[in-house]
Amino acid sequence: MINNLFWFRRDLRLNDNAGLYHALKSDFPVIPIFIFDTQILDNLPCNDARVEFIHNVLTDLDNQLQTLGASLQVYYGNPLEVWSDIIKEYKISEVYTNHDFEPYAISRDGAVKDMLVTNDIGFRTYKDHVIFEKDEITKADGLAYSVFTPYKNKWLAKVEESRNKNGFSYYFKSYPTGKYNDNFAKGKMRRSVSLEKMGFVKTSIKIPSTDVAQGIIKKYEAQRNFPAIDGTSRLGIHFRFGTVSIREKARKAQDLSSVYLSELIWRDFYATILYHNPKVVTESYRTKYDRIEWLNNEKDFEAWKNGMTGYPLVDAGIRELNATGYMHNRVRMLVASFLTKHLLIDWRWGEAYFAEKLLDFDLASNNGGWQWASGSGTDAAPYFRIFSPMAQLEKFDKQRKYVRTYIPELGTDKYPKPIVDHKMARERCLATYKKALNT
Repeated sequence: MINNLFWFRRDLRLNDNAGLYHALKSDFPVIPIFIFDTQILDNLPCNDARVEFIHNVLTDLDNQLQTLGASLQVYYGNPLEVWSDIIKEYKISEVYTNHDFEPYAISRDGAVKDMLVTNDIGFRTYKDHVIFEKDEITKADGLAYSVFTPYKNKWLAKVEESRNKNGFSYYFKSYPTGKYNDNFAKGKMRRSVSLEKMGFVKTSIKIPSTDVAQGIIKKYEAQRNFPAIDGTSRLGIHFRFGTVSIREKARKAQDLSSVYLSELIWRDFYATILYHNPKVVTESYRTKYDRIEWLNNEKDFEAWKNGMTGYPLVDAGIRELNATGYMHNRVRMLVASFLTKHLLIDWRWGEAYFAEKLLDFDLASNNGGWQWASGSGTDAAPYFRIFSPMAQLEKFDKQRKYVRTYIPELGTDKYPKPIVDHKMARERCLATYKKALNT
């Protein structure tokens, strides 16, 4: 019997899934699959909570499919080798999936597509995890934007232009996958892989809910900068792995908070930057910033990683990250700025640490945020803009509620003195950056 296959990746949901919608509308029954990619997993620690999260989500997906008389087929291995086995297992017409523009994903998908096409199997991919991608938002000359505000303005204008008479934007429209659920291949021969078999263990880290109170989004502009307040959606991990629909959230955001919608637009912006400039994974977007002579002091880096710099808001942020896999966005900016400008440690060191620890790690956004903080990226903070850690503390956690949550020893001899003087570090940073950028 001929089937089509849908390959889940960063789109782990049945509802409003672009690629899955098109697969289910095709001429053959659809077998859904997921591949635990050893090319990725082999580089992760055994207690990586993201792997546990994915495993739990896949179990839930399979349970949903079982109620439809279908099942999820889960594989483990090198994707190219797994696909080589799959095409021997099934008679396949086409493989459907959604776009992923990270450099590794592009390389992987290219190799898989070549193998499939060689075996007379089609490979179809669709836009799903952003509203706009590739060349959909460009300058008049066709080049990608490097500054956020004009990108955002064109993004919003394109949404407005697409509204129908009822006020709904074409770009926010859901894909009604549920209408075609009968086209899942029937049969409950599920294939699964345990965490233990892959070398991973369960963790105690809690995953934020996908249910966000409307009040949080409505008050987002007023509350988002204060880490002691529950004022952000915490949906990052769900956007990263597609357990929520970006179209649904953007649709709701346009009615509740223009500032929250802007944060979703930043996701599209950074994804576009990565697509057009894959070099940013290892190089500064602004090339001349790679001339900076970083100090890269290992002792200072260890103090930063352990939340022992002597600056409470910096340390609380890192400790929150280490304990929960999350860090408040306002604090992320300070923590990144402190590492690159106060300690003169290469932004790539900090980016790699966040990539290891963040539940919501997304290559495009993480890279964009770190390059913004260091001054080397698109629309970046100017190099002479150096946050004062104590001024930020006074402004955003005046009552010390947030920092005391993560630094119970604050105010005692057990808490370290600052590892660097702010005034000295600021002057050192300005001199170092100026020397590099003017040569």
